[in-house]
Amino acid sequence: MNTKAFALRHIGPREDDQNLMLKTIGVDSLDQLINETVPDDIRLKNGLKLDEPMTEHEYLLHAHELSKLNKVYTTYIGLGYHPTVLPAVIQRNVFENPGWYTAYTPYQAEIAQGRLEALLNFQTMVIDLTGMEIANASLLDESTAAAEAMGLLFSVRERSQKKAGINKFFVSENILPQTRSLLETRANPIGIELVVGNEDTFNFSNEFFGALLQYPGKHGQITDIKSFISKANAADIKVAVAADILSLVKLEAPGKFGADVVVGTTQRFGIPMGYGGPHAAFFATKEAYKRELPGRIIGVTIDANGNRALRMALQTREQHIKRDKATSNICTAQVLLAVMASMYAVYHGPKGLSFIANKVHNKAAALADALSKLGFEQANTSYFDTLQIKTKAKKIKKIANAKKINLYYPDKDTVTISINETTSITDINNLISVFAEAAKKETITVTHVNEVNDIIPETLKRNSEFLTHSVFNSHHSETELMRYIKSLERKDLALNHSMIPLGSCTMKLNAAAEMLPLSWFKWGNIHPFAPLKQAKGYLKMLKELEDQLTEITGFAATSLQPNSGAQGEFAGLMVIKAYHESRGDHHRNICLIPSSAHGTNPASAVMAGMKVVVTKSTAEGNIDVNDLREKAELHKDNLSCLMVTYPSTHGVYESDIKEITQIVHDNGGQVYMDGANMNAQVGLTNPGNIGADVCHLNLHKTFAIPHGGGGPGVGPICVAKQLVPFLPGNPIVKTGGEQAISAISAAPFGSALVCLISYGYIKMLGAEGLTQATKVAILNSNYIKARLEGSFETLYSGERGRAAHEMIVDCRAFKANGIEVTDITKRLMDYGFHAPTVSFPVAGTLMIEPTESESKAEIDRFCDAMISIRKEIEQASKDELTNVLKNAPHTLDMVTSDEWNFPYSREQAAFPLEYVKDNKFWPSVRRVDDAYGDRNLICSCAPIEAYAEV
Repeated sequence: MNTKAFALRHIGPREDDQNLMLKTIGVDSLDQLINETVPDDIRLKNGLKLDEPMTEHEYLLHAHELSKLNKVYTTYIGLGYHPTVLPAVIQRNVFENPGWYTAYTPYQAEIAQGRLEALLNFQTMVIDLTGMEIANASLLDESTAAAEAMGLLFSVRERSQKKAGINKFFVSENILPQTRSLLETRANPIGIELVVGNEDTFNFSNEFFGALLQYPGKHGQITDIKSFISKANAADIKVAVAADILSLVKLEAPGKFGADVVVGTTQRFGIPMGYGGPHAAFFATKEAYKRELPGRIIGVTIDANGNRALRMALQTREQHIKRDKATSNICTAQVLLAVMASMYAVYHGPKGLSFIANKVHNKAAALADALSKLGFEQANTSYFDTLQIKTKAKKIKKIANAKKINLYYPDKDTVTISINETTSITDINNLISVFAEAAKKETITVTHVNEVNDIIPETLKRNSEFLTHSVFNSHHSETELMRYIKSLERKDLALNHSMIPLGSCTMKLNAAAEMLPLSWFKWGNIHPFAPLKQAKGYLKMLKELEDQLTEITGFAATSLQPNSGAQGEFAGLMVIKAYHESRGDHHRNICLIPSSAHGTNPASAVMAGMKVVVTKSTAEGNIDVNDLREKAELHKDNLSCLMVTYPSTHGVYESDIKEITQIVHDNGGQVYMDGANMNAQVGLTNPGNIGADVCHLNLHKTFAIPHGGGGPGVGPICVAKQLVPFLPGNPIVKTGGEQAISAISAAPFGSALVCLISYGYIKMLGAEGLTQATKVAILNSNYIKARLEGSFETLYSGERGRAAHEMIVDCRAFKANGIEVTDITKRLMDYGFHAPTVSFPVAGTLMIEPTESESKAEIDRFCDAMISIRKEIEQASKDELTNVLKNAPHTLDMVTSDEWNFPYSREQAAFPLEYVKDNKFWPSVRRVDDAYGDRNLICSCAPIEAYAEV
C-alpha cells in the first residue's frame, strides 16, 4: 500500500471492499462494470495527458514555492477590493473548519439551523446598514448584484403605466469599471439600453425606467444621492445604489433616502482579497419586490411544535421550480463568505465597526491634509476613504513601485488612494514620502491621527441606528464568539459527520491538503487589479489549471472567470451568441433544452436573450431523438444551440449522444454541455469527444471545491477552437479572446483563490487517479442500486441495467401508505444522514450520488438506513398520521420529554439502528412549516413573537 498516494486517501473503498462490492453488483471486475456502463463509442482511446501525481507533502511544498512568486505590496487600489483583517477566531473556526465549509445548501432546514442563523444575521446586518426592508442571503460579487438590480427594476417597471415598454437605464459614470462591463453583458440580451452619464446633469427624462449610482463613487467622491433619488422618485424612475458597506457605518443608509435597491460586497468585513474572490455580495430592496428578489432568502417560521425555526423562504422564485420564468439564475450564493462577514459584524458589533470606519476615515483625512501641505490638489470635496490626487501619475507610479506601494492611476493626471482597515500610521507616512519625493520636498511626518470633522456633508451623515439586535452586542470576546460559532456548527450536518448523498451535487471529499494554502498570506492578499508582475504565482497556477481543464474536457481553451455554475451556463451561451453574430447570424436565438434539464438551463437561456424550445424525453428518461430532430429541422434557420447534460440528469449515459450533437450541428447550431455530471466523465470520456462545443464545469462538484453551505462555487467554461476568440474579458486586466465578450464576473479570473483547491486536486490525483475516481464513483452508485434492489425501484438505467455516478429511486408508490418523499428525507435525519436530492428531475423521487470518496462502510450504513425506512413505510397506514415517518425528524427535546404520545418507542424514534448510537446527530428543530413562513415573511433577527399570523 503506497501510503503517500493521494488517490489512496481521496478514494473511499479499499481494494478488498471494491471486490466485495463488485460481487454484490454481479460483475467480475471494475473494468467490466465500466464497459457495461459507458458506451464504447464515446470512450477515450488514449489516457489524459497530465503531470505525474504529487504526494500531499510534495503539493504543499509546491504551493508554497508558487506563492513566493506573488509579491504582496501595500495596496491602496480600491475599486471594490481592500486589504482586511480576518479575525483569527473566524479564520480558525469558520474558514478552516469542515463543519462549515463542507455543508450543503440548506434545503433540509431541520439540519441546517446553525448556518441559517448565521445567514439571518447576514441579512439583518445588510438590512440595518442599507436601510432597506428585505435582503437576500448573498450573491456572487458586487458587479453581479448590480446587474441583478438592473434586472429587477426592469422586471418591475411594468407595474407603472408610465414606464411600460421603457427600456433605458441610466448608469453613473462613477460606477466601478468592472460593474459597467458586466451591466453591458447583461443588458443587451434582454433589451435594455444603457446610458452612461453624469448624475449631476441627468435630466430625469420619462425615457428611463431606472438608474444606478455608486456610493461613494469609483474615485471616492461622495455624491448627493439624496437629491438624485428625490428627483428620480418624482419622475417615477427607480434607483439602485451600489454602496461600500463599511462607508455605510458613517454614511446615511440609501434606503432612508428612498432607494429601491442597494447592492455591494461584504469583502471589507474581514474577507481576504484572494485575487478577486470569492466574496459575498449583498442585495437589499423593498418588500414589495420580494417575488423578484434574486438569490436565496432566509426566513423565520415555526416547527411542528410551534417553536421558532429558520428555512429558505419563497423558494418558488427559484429555477428548480420556475425554470425559464425564474427571477434569477443565480443557483450558487457565497454562503461561507457571507457567514464569515456576518461573524465579523457579530464580533465587532456597532461600536467596533464605528471604531474601524472612523479610523479609516480619519487616516484618509490626515493623509489629505499632509498632501495638501505638500502642494497637491485633492479633488474630492467629500469622501470616506478614497482620495483623488491631481498630479503626474507616471512620476508617482515610479516612486510608489520602488517602495512596493500599489496606487490606482485612472489617467495620466490622476492618482487615487483608498485607505483601508489595515492602514497604519507608518503606512500613512510612507504614502506621504512618495508624494514628497515626487514634489522634491521634505516629507511631513504624521505622529498620530486626530478625530476629524467628517469630510462628509451633513445631509449624508448617518443618523440611523444599526446592528441593535442582541446578537451583534453579545459576542465581542474571542471566547464568546468561539462558543457562539460552535453552538451554530453543532446544529448543522456536514460532510465531517456523514455522507451527503445528493444527486447532481457531488458532495465529495474536500481534502485538507487542498484547503490549507487558502489561508496563506501570499495567496490571500493579492488585489485582482494589481500589476501582473505581482501575481506571477497566481497567473502560473491559473494558466496550468486552465490547461488541465482543457485537457480533461477535450477542448481548445478555458476561461475561469464565471464564479458559479449558473454563471458558467450564461457565459457559455453568450460565447455561442457572439460566435453566431461574428458570422452574421444575429437571428439565431432558438435554444433547444430537454425536458429533464436543470432548471438553471432555461433560466440562463432567457438571460442570454434566447427563446427556449423544450424537447421530449422517452419513457426510459433519454432524449427523444426523433422529437429533437424534428425541432432542430423546424428551427434550423434560427437554431442557436442545444443545452444537454451528460450523463443525463436521469443518471444514464445516453448511447445516442453523438447522433444528437450531429443533428444540432447539421442544422447550424452549437452544442452546450452542462458539466454538472462531469464526475462521471473524467478520464473515461469528455465533452469534446461526444461532439459538444462548450461546457461549463462545476469546480465545487467534480473538482473538490467545497460547497460551503451554498457557495463558493466556480463554473469555468471550456470551449472548442471556433469559440476561443469570444471567451470573456475584463475592463482592467486583459483576459479572454481576441473578440472577447464583456465581463461575466467582477474579477478577471473570478473566484481565483479557491481555484487553488481544484489545481491541487488535479495535481495530486494525476491522470490515473482522476480516472480511478470516476470509476469508483460509478462503482459506488451501482453498489447502492444493487443493495437497494427489492426495497426501492431504480427509475432509469442504461441499456445494460447500469447507473452512472448517480441513480434515481422511485418513491411515488408509497403514497398508498400515506408516505410522501419528504417524509423519507426527514426520517433520514434520525438515522444521521442528509437527504438525497428530492423530486428532481422527477417529482416523488430521490436522486442519490455517493461520490468516490465514501467508503463501503459508510455506504452500507446509508443503505441500511434506507432499507430500514422501507420497512417503516410498510408498517405505515394512510389514515394514521402518528407514524414514525410523519413525525420525523425527532429532536432531543421530544425524546427526553416527560410526555410521549406516539405509538412507537423513543428508541425507535431516535436510535432506529445500532450504529446511530455511536454517533448521534440531533436535529435542533422539528419539521419546519414552510407555508407559515411564506405567509409571514420575516427575514431579519426580529423575535417571532413580534409577528402574528393574519
